[in-house]
Amino acid sequence: MTTTAAARRRALAVSMTAALLGGTVLAGTATAAPKPTPRPPAQMSGVGGDRLATAGTQVNAAAGVPALPPRITSRSWIVADAETGAVLAAHDAHWKLPPASTLKMLFADTVLPKFPKTTVHKVAHSDLEGMGEGSSLVGIEENLTYTVKDLWLGVFLRSGNDAVHVLSAMNGGVAATVTQMNAEAHELQANDTHVVTPDGYDEPGQVSSAYDLTLFARQGLQNADFREYCSTATAQFPGEYKKDKSGKATKTRETFAIQNTNRLLSGDYDISRYSGIAGVKNGDTTNAGATFTGVAQRGGRTLLVTVMNPSHDAHNLVYREAASLLDWGFKAGPSIQPVGTLVPPLSKLPHTAPPSPATSASPALRAATSTGSSGGGLWTAAGIAVGTAALLAVLIMVVRRRRPLPAEVRGAGAPIGGRRRRGGRRRRGR
Repeated sequence: MTTTAAARRRALAVSMTAALLGGTVLAGTATAAPKPTPRPPAQMSGVGGDRLATAGTQVNAAAGVPALPPRITSRSWIVADAETGAVLAAHDAHWKLPPASTLKMLFADTVLPKFPKTTVHKVAHSDLEGMGEGSSLVGIEENLTYTVKDLWLGVFLRSGNDAVHVLSAMNGGVAATVTQMNAEAHELQANDTHVVTPDGYDEPGQVSSAYDLTLFARQGLQNADFREYCSTATAQFPGEYKKDKSGKATKTRETFAIQNTNRLLSGDYDISRYSGIAGVKNGDTTNAGATFTGVAQRGGRTLLVTVMNPSHDAHNLVYREAASLLDWGFKAGPSIQPVGTLVPPLSKLPHTAPPSPATSASPALRAATSTGSSGGGLWTAAGIAVGTAALLAVLIMVVRRRRPLPAEVRGAGAPIGGRRRRGGRRRRGR
């Protein structure tokens, strides 16, 4: 009896231990369950063509057109001809996502034309207030003076939120600048974009899209100063004034080197500078992941690419995916039929009331993405395809006439900026 009772007690103890361990394992498993993979909305904006409103990859595969790169993990991307505006291929291009510091391109479109590059500004304490925790900084100090050119180099090379806030202060303050940026987004028909903070720092409700970011880059490249800043790989930035032996400041000001964080422009230990790269802007925040818009020119063609949020945090993955899409775009050549177009600003349209995004496409384009058709499908689809291609060709001709890129961007003249330049972990605010 004693042996049997002892055996029962041991069996009960083992059973209770197993139950406790099982409960712990189950509880741990439930806690560590992965979050659902974000998915694009079923219907997105039709600005630029109805195919861009359709979820998934959009490309016109045909004989002689190379296959798209097989391992693109970014949630959203687009490849477009910078001069004609033709969208060569896209994946969820109108998906509204946090933009990180690629939003600084819209900031530049809005503020850069307002101040000559030689303008000098003395930084006040209030100019640097309100920056988000962990913001990327170029190293601006209060009570020191900087030229507007210095500040813009800080924005483009180091993605300095301190430079953005100083320029915003010169522009009437952060709130006024945000209002103007939203107005500029509307002018550019960037209807996916809502600005909350001018530096791209993560804020609730702040979104843009691969399509809109590409519009911002194309707009900025019309401006010579924008082209210079976004294509600069390294620069000297003003520091503090040197001090004499007594500790008194002299008239000699120190400088320190800054390098562009766009790795396709400056290179890195595991990635080379991309041949033909000419800017534009990168970003990386907790909510946005890595984002990048680039412009490159080869063989008389200039392409724009935007990629947003690769699926994992491999080092420099956003640049590798952008480079592979650019390679594909240059190989595809001018013969590929576009799937959409980059629209011009509202002020460049004929003087008629602009159509709303929901009704901007032609009946043929709307029918091309309809899922409710039946009967006569083959011939109807063929007619729609011809009509869509013709309409896109007309749209691209209009965009090209109204949005030609300067010769140095197209590759017909000197490299962007006037002369040749040689060239981890996520951080909130960059």
